[in-house]
Amino acid sequence: MLSVVDICNLALSLLGDSATVVSIDPPEGSAQAEHCKRYWPHALQAVLEAHPWGFATKRVRPAQLDVQNPAWAYHYALPHDALAVFAVLPPDAADDYEQHGHAVPVEYQLEREDGQIHILTNQRGAVVRYLATADDPALYPAVFVDALVWKLAGMLAGSLRKVDAGAAEAKRCQEMYAYHLRLAIGKDSEQRRVRLRPQTPWMQVR
Repeated sequence: MLSVVDICNLALSLLGDSATVVSIDPPEGSAQAEHCKRYWPHALQAVLEAHPWGFATKRVRPAQLDVQNPAWAYHYALPHDALAVFAVLPPDAADDYEQHGHAVPVEYQLEREDGQIHILTNQRGAVVRYLATADDPALYPAVFVDALVWKLAGMLAGSLRKVDAGAAEAKRCQEMYAYHLRLAIGKDSEQRRVRLRPQTPWMQVR
């Protein structure tokens, strides 16, 4: 079972760096560990947000908030681990696309209010399907790890290589990342019984 440190060491090895990182939280003291700590969360989020991964998708009933808004009947709290919202659904919807002959998902929007992101909709008892933060590498399929390793390596290249060499290496890593990302997306899509249809562009939460 791979750990965050294992993934960091794989990324370093792709750059020809023979160092072995033991810890990045806290960093062990090496330059490699410091750079891995800096870039790891950004690399992970970038790859997670590249596709609606099945292993990182959740469907929950969010908490309803006692807020009045003339434009929307209901306010819900955005789940704390949400990176992107895919759909707001009726509570008995079987999937995102059809319910008793009616199109779903329902209309919604995200707004910040009092320091909190709210989901605004006219759907009573709404269910939210969203991309969640996935911090546990045990959840990652092997093809996802392959893409993530190349993404992280590309971010590390500029810090661990001289200027020209770092730029060239970062470009190579980006090309390899794009290739492995396509493979991972294809593999993930094979796990779906419902054919994905075009959706409203993701509303990113930062």
